[in-house]
Amino acid sequence: MKILRLMSLLALVSIAHAEPLPFRQAVDLAVKRSAVVSAVEQTRAHRAYLEAARMYIPQVIAGSGLAYSWGFPLSIEGSAPAVLSVNAVGYLINFGQREVVRAAHTEWDATAFSAEDRRQQAILDAALTYIQLDRSAMALNLLHQQEQEAVRAEQITAQRVQAGVTPQLELTRAKLATARVRMSIAQMQGNADVLRNVLSQLTGVPAPGIETVTESIPKLPEISQGEDLASKAASTNPAVKLAFAHATAKLISARGEHRQLLPAIDFVGQYGLFSTYNNYQQFFRQFQRNNGVVGVAIRFPVFNLSQRARAAVADAEAMQAQHQAEEARNKISNQTRKLQHDIIQLSAAQEVARLEYQLARADVDTAQTKVQAGTATLRDESDARLAEGQKYSAYLDTSYQLEQAQMQLLRSTGELEKWALAKE
Repeated sequence: MKILRLMSLLALVSIAHAEPLPFRQAVDLAVKRSAVVSAVEQTRAHRAYLEAARMYIPQVIAGSGLAYSWGFPLSIEGSAPAVLSVNAVGYLINFGQREVVRAAHTEWDATAFSAEDRRQQAILDAALTYIQLDRSAMALNLLHQQEQEAVRAEQITAQRVQAGVTPQLELTRAKLATARVRMSIAQMQGNADVLRNVLSQLTGVPAPGIETVTESIPKLPEISQGEDLASKAASTNPAVKLAFAHATAKLISARGEHRQLLPAIDFVGQYGLFSTYNNYQQFFRQFQRNNGVVGVAIRFPVFNLSQRARAAVADAEAMQAQHQAEEARNKISNQTRKLQHDIIQLSAAQEVARLEYQLARADVDTAQTKVQAGTATLRDESDARLAEGQKYSAYLDTSYQLEQAQMQLLRSTGELEKWALAKE
């Protein structure tokens, strides 16, 4: 029990020392964490490009083929036995490899679009989580106020029951109203804790130290309904650019597979240091220990059905990648158009929720007046406050849905970062 109490105290101390985390700081931290993954991806693609490009630099392999021989000196792995052997080989003219290098470079360039898409997604995730957490904190404040009012109503009802003015059933109803509010608090607190942990994972800030600042959330820009945002999103969205870059790389790779059937010229070189105990001097008219050859190897692919099949597979993959890129563009375009219409509907729904909340607040004031005049009970006031809380929660939910749609639209059109990280 002492350990549990100590842990509880430490948790309270950490929360008490929590510093406010402004909106833009949270988003900036999320962006920096996402950049680490993008850097790894870009490095991998760059190394793949270097691997393909450096095939034109001769590869030098040194080794030894030590062996005892009798009779005519036979070869070991295609070379005569030697104390020291050095082999060098590299592409001189290879039309297929040239396309492989171009495809690898295209994939490397495409990582810039991937990094931008990941950056935009990190901004969106951090912004949505931050705003939702802030809305949860606002809802919790209202629920705690309702809890105080419910407890007060319960105490007054208990006194009236003891005085014999109010039946016992009214006290049960008052306790039920308090229990409902506390259940809502528990649910909202659980949601807030989950959101706080998610934001902690996105930003790297310890969850107990996260405290949102409502005033730091920038106002979302007005969405122009007359502008063709769908076409803009289809041409600027990094996910679409990434898909078409992949399609281009696949097309180049397919062309390279076809060009593997063309003649190729390789640079070759070999050096061998022979020993006397392999009987070379007995079978060759002249013997010398140092031997070498430098030249080119010319290859003419005359009959290679396997390579032709590989080229056909590459063609099919290129067609599939092109189709997927077009699907990605159409998907972004349709989503953007739908978001534009959703924003109109959600704006109207937000206005309805706001007016309903205003009426609910007015009902609370009316109920308080009637209680003071003796024409209404505390239960009526409690019910009015519960209805007010529900309407306020509905207003917060509708507002968040509208903001979510607006931010998703900004992400589709490439304007999200300008809004989220603009200098104040």
